[in-house]
Amino acid sequence: MTHSGFQQKLDEARQLSLAGELEPAFACYKKLTRTFPGQSVVWFEYGTTAARLRQFDLAHRSWDKAIAVQPGNAALIVQIGHQYAGQRKPDLARACFARAAAADPRAIDPRISLVVLYEQQHRLPEARTALDECLSLDPRDDQARYLSALLARRENQLGDAERQLRDLIGSEPRHPYVRYACRYELAQLLDRTGRSDEAMALLLEAKRIVSSLTDIDCLLRSYDQAADGARHVAMCQPKDILAAWEKSFPAVEREMIPPLAFLGGHPRSGTTLLEQVLDAHPGVAALDEPLAFGEAFQPEFRRTPLHSSERLNFLRRVYVEALKAEGAGSYAGNLLLDKNPSHTASLPLWLRVFPEIRIIIALRDPRDVVLSCFFQNLLLNTTNANFLTLERLAKHYADLMDVWLAVREWEGFTWLQTRYEAIVSDLEGEGRRVTAFLGLDWHPDQVRYHEKSRGKQFNSPTYQDVTRPVYSSSVGRWRAYEKYLAPILPALDPYCRRLGYH
Repeated sequence: MTHSGFQQKLDEARQLSLAGELEPAFACYKKLTRTFPGQSVVWFEYGTTAARLRQFDLAHRSWDKAIAVQPGNAALIVQIGHQYAGQRKPDLARACFARAAAADPRAIDPRISLVVLYEQQHRLPEARTALDECLSLDPRDDQARYLSALLARRENQLGDAERQLRDLIGSEPRHPYVRYACRYELAQLLDRTGRSDEAMALLLEAKRIVSSLTDIDCLLRSYDQAADGARHVAMCQPKDILAAWEKSFPAVEREMIPPLAFLGGHPRSGTTLLEQVLDAHPGVAALDEPLAFGEAFQPEFRRTPLHSSERLNFLRRVYVEALKAEGAGSYAGNLLLDKNPSHTASLPLWLRVFPEIRIIIALRDPRDVVLSCFFQNLLLNTTNANFLTLERLAKHYADLMDVWLAVREWEGFTWLQTRYEAIVSDLEGEGRRVTAFLGLDWHPDQVRYHEKSRGKQFNSPTYQDVTRPVYSSSVGRWRAYEKYLAPILPALDPYCRRLGYH
């Protein structure tokens, strides 16, 4: 086959993949690997498609083949490293980045990737070493300069971090991410030092830059459709819906799974802190925002509207197997805790398939929640597009909490609300209460949760906060920004009253 023929077949496979037709795309790529075994791009994309179909062993073998075909292609190896990072495989990602750096001693991208990975794992000396290599290659590189300031802040060199960030902003960086990320980072630093007006001005600048990069209205329309559907499902059910579901899926027909709990609430309500306190218990395997529910369970659930006992038991197996594959596999017999605030909107689905699940909802003053979310520099998607304005954040808060306020009226399931303010004022007291709700006794290791956290890979954007002992400086933080929050306070007031924040 000619090169043009090869390109045509490759484009066909790519179009199928982009359209979400993964099985046909997979078949096309499989044929291409047989016809063109010497094309590394085919092996890479074949592996990527296999990973999307959750055939991870095949994906890893395919990526190994891609590297074997082109062992000196640093850019390709970096791409594979990012695939491993997306799968929550940091050791494999790090090995790829290091290999790419060795393959091209002048390449800065693999070294930048190493800095980011080391920083996320709290391995700051190694991050600094990798960063020094970046700066020696190009002292004016936008990403390297930004990461230098970030590391200075992580090392508590706040004055140096501020100086570097101001210099970077003044130089008008060309890198799109750096242009807004440096403003987010400086805003966080200024907030810590009480300069709220300047912090808010920088946040608004950052969000204007982000908003200019894509069609935000399109993202929000997609979000609103999904949010409206989730709210409708939760609010239209009768309070005895669980009894009806029980009749169609009684306990005697359910296959046994490990004890299971879900920790939700709105983002920035203290879920990551509580997850770490619970994960420090030897009887709990807590997972920080795992992919199992969203990438394995939900797509399978949507394949058919039929909910026979056989089908529901299959879904239970799909979820638990995916969850164990992400990191709970070595915790046989432990309670599995899935912490993911975003899936709070899916509480009806959780209760349909897992009637025995224990639900924990983290609460925090809605005004502090919205402000804290506004400070977050998050990967842009249909949900996080709401974090670009305070008005949309208030709507997002209402969307998520309306689901919870409706579902908590349902009869016949086990739930508990816990407050961030209670945890930071009395860690052991509130920790004991939540631990007892899970059927466990308090363990002395739980009060030292931050010691275990230092060695753990986090997927939450708050990964930096939970590696130090509990602190209360974020309680009532919204008051320093009250004049900026004033337009949305009426929208939040009903939730403040219903949740006990006056």
